[in-house]
Amino acid sequence: MSEPGRGVGRALVPPLVVLVSGLALWELAVWIAQPPKFLFCAPSDVWTALVEDAAALVRATLMTTISVLVGFGLAAGLGIAGAVLLASNRVLERAFYPFTVFLQTVPLVAIAPMLVLWLDPGIPAVSVCAFIVCLFPVITNTLIGIRSIPRPQVELFLLYGASRRQALFKLELPGALPNIMTGLRIAAGLAVIGAVVGEFVAGQLGAQRGLGIVVVVSARQGALPLLFAAVGLASALGLAMLGLVNAASYALLHKWHVSHRTSR
Repeated sequence: MSEPGRGVGRALVPPLVVLVSGLALWELAVWIAQPPKFLFCAPSDVWTALVEDAAALVRATLMTTISVLVGFGLAAGLGIAGAVLLASNRVLERAFYPFTVFLQTVPLVAIAPMLVLWLDPGIPAVSVCAFIVCLFPVITNTLIGIRSIPRPQVELFLLYGASRRQALFKLELPGALPNIMTGLRIAAGLAVIGAVVGEFVAGQLGAQRGLGIVVVVSARQGALPLLFAAVGLASALGLAMLGLVNAASYALLHKWHVSHRTSR
């Protein structure tokens, strides 16, 4: 097996062992305790709900995935561009950076009703919720990465005739890539959280309902297995987003950055 294959195996086997062991213990505990179905359920009950409501859950997962990807994509693009702009001028940074912190501290549940009024309910409003919670870590980590480039390196670049644009794209942004990928990793998980929380208020029912709506409706109806299934799918979506970012990080950094070197 190739080195990347062995690395993937070493990364996946331990958590899979823990997952299977945890599910087995969970099933055994429910079998022994026999709690009321409206209070707790076994993994086998969750699996049954996944199979019986597969079509509805697939549609809900698709709706949430679209919102997550739109919100995450906007946060990645605008966050990196905004950080580059802030890094270019200290006055701009002092003027606008506090507002990015403000976005991070705004409760989504409080502003989601306003988003529904300003935008259409469903994907537009939910995507903005995901965007809001993703923006701060992308801007912050990108800004830190650019600021971490030693000033003598930038000055040497300019001394040898490089333009400011060349210094940005050939020195500062490549040097900031590890920090940028860290911000995107954080944002990948937050995008799912923001989308699901946004769906609690800004989502739509019917064919366009996302996983957040499934969670709310299942809780009101006491359908605990379906609730666990929706939560599990949301967690899987978050892991998938993180996996995509990690794959991109490996592709961009494994040849030169120490964070992706593997011991032999």
